[in-house]
Amino acid sequence: MKLLYRFFTKYWHLFIIALILTLILIIPIKIKIALHQAPQPQAFFVLGGDPKREEATAEIARWFPNLSIWLSSVPNVVETKKIFKTAGINSTRLHIDQHAVDTVTNFTTLVHDFQQSKIQHLYLITSDYHMPRAKAIGTLVLGSRGIVFTPVSVSSNRPQESNSRIVRDILRSILWIFTAQTLSK
Repeated sequence: MKLLYRFFTKYWHLFIIALILTLILIIPIKIKIALHQAPQPQAFFVLGGDPKREEATAEIARWFPNLSIWLSSVPNVVETKKIFKTAGINSTRLHIDQHAVDTVTNFTTLVHDFQQSKIQHLYLITSDYHMPRAKAIGTLVLGSRGIVFTPVSVSSNRPQESNSRIVRDILRSILWIFTAQTLSK
C-alpha cells in the first residue's frame, strides 16, 4: 500500500493524463456504438431560449409523428404548448423540463431521462449561432452516456458565440462527467 501511495504522489500527473485519454477514447467508441444501434434519431431535443427553435421543431415534428419532443428550459411553457398545438402536435409527445439554467445543464438535467427512455439518438435543435457550443457539450455529455445526436440549426441573425464560451463549457462538461457537478449559476 505504501508503494502505491508513493507511486501515486510521485506520478499523479500521469494518472490525470490517463483519465483524460480514457475519456477521449471511450466517448467516440460509445458514440459509434449508439450510431450503429440507432442510426435514425428517436426523439427531438430542443434547447430553450428562442421560440423560433420551438416553431422549427413543431414544423419538422409533423413529418415524424412517432418521435417524442424534449424541450429544455423554454422561455414560456404556455406559449410553447400553444406553438405545438397550432402545428397539430399532440401534447402527449412533449416533455418540457425547466430545471436547466444554462446550456451545460440543458444536457446534464435530461441525459438520465434519455437513458431511462432508451433514447440513443436525438435530433439536437438550437440556433445556428449556438450550435458549435451545443455540439461540443452534447458530444461530451451525451456521448459519455452512449447517446449520439444529429444537429439541426435554426437560422438567426446573431454572430457565432466566442471560442472562450465553448472552451469554458467543454471544461464544465468534463467536470460533470467526473463529478456530476457543472458549476452552474
